Amino acid sequence: MGSVLAVGLMSGTSLDGVDAALIETDGEGHVRPIAFRSDPYSDAARDTLREAARLALTYDRPRRSPQIVEVEGLVTRRHILAVRQLLAGAKITPAEVAVIGFHGQTIAHRPDRGWTWQLGDGAAMADALGIAVVNDLRQADVAAGGQGAPLLPVYHRALTAALPKPVAVLNLGGVGNISWIGDAAGEGEAIVAFDTGPANALIDDWVLAQDCRRYDADGALAAAGQVNDAVLGTMLDHPFFDMPPPKSLDRADFTVQPARGLDAADGAATLTAFTAMSVELGLRLLPSRPARLIVAGGGRHNATLMRMIGTSCGIVPEPIEALGWNGDATEAEGFAYMAVRRLAELPISFPGTTGVPAAMTGGVLHRPR
Repeated sequence: MGSVLAVGLMSGTSLDGVDAALIETDGEGHVRPIAFRSDPYSDAARDTLREAARLALTYDRPRRSPQIVEVEGLVTRRHILAVRQLLAGAKITPAEVAVIGFHGQTIAHRPDRGWTWQLGDGAAMADALGIAVVNDLRQADVAAGGQGAPLLPVYHRALTAALPKPVAVLNLGGVGNISWIGDAAGEGEAIVAFDTGPANALIDDWVLAQDCRRYDADGALAAAGQVNDAVLGTMLDHPFFDMPPPKSLDRADFTVQPARGLDAADGAATLTAFTAMSVELGLRLLPSRPARLIVAGGGRHNATLMRMIGTSCGIVPEPIEALGWNGDATEAEGFAYMAVRRLAELPISFPGTTGVPAAMTGGVLHRPR
């Protein structure tokens, strides 16, 4: 198919808010960013989403309880508003947009149990906006035996097409994931990807509990502390790090509990070092050491984390802006890109990225009524 306009929506496990991106793409080699906006969740909305995630942990499978239905309505309405504001700002009408990639809000990710759960009503969004919507992008992969994550590698491949290989893209959201892209021999053959471990999630949880702030701005709290090597060693002695890829995490798979008893600064330093060391352990699992490590996601704003990654990994992490891209928009853009691939029946996950048996497309397509 030719190039079309597409909107991508992302609300990550860090619960920062809703990211909305408008791009022009053919779902293959052509990508042109057009507009982006990010709208934070209110504190009340964050508390509601955290409670939904806590509730989901008590379920053995997704269940549409009244509370979950109410939260899904909140998520859907918030994303619909984001699309309207994005298009208005870009002076684009809904009729000009081919598709929306609606990731939804992950409240549980349990591929070991055969399910993953992203809240968001794609049909309601399609009807409200008059635009086709692709949502539930992970479930088909999980149902086929894959991890359902990470999904961004196919977009990372497009962004790094002109760079010398191998190259790696590290996304530092609530959970960290890495995409290794080598010289392509065929569709998906030269991509390896997996979750590396917690990225911002534990740091954010720690700072919220200690200082009632949402995150460690610029890594200032961590920079004022000392890493506790005993606690760090305990956290790194987790079976996840010995597992070969592909592998993925739920935000709740790790906690700040081992750092309890440390003062605020030392705890932040230790948890930041933990994220950095988990990246190094991830690099050891790649087919070869990348020539460049490109970093997207909110964690790239944390100067202390970026410095620790450089020290731990022996490679200078480069913010994705070094390629001329907006690192805050990357994930939302990626889901717009994947939605276009869904329209074209092109794959979005591969054996080397999620462990699915064969390359496959994904997502449920909703046409407006």
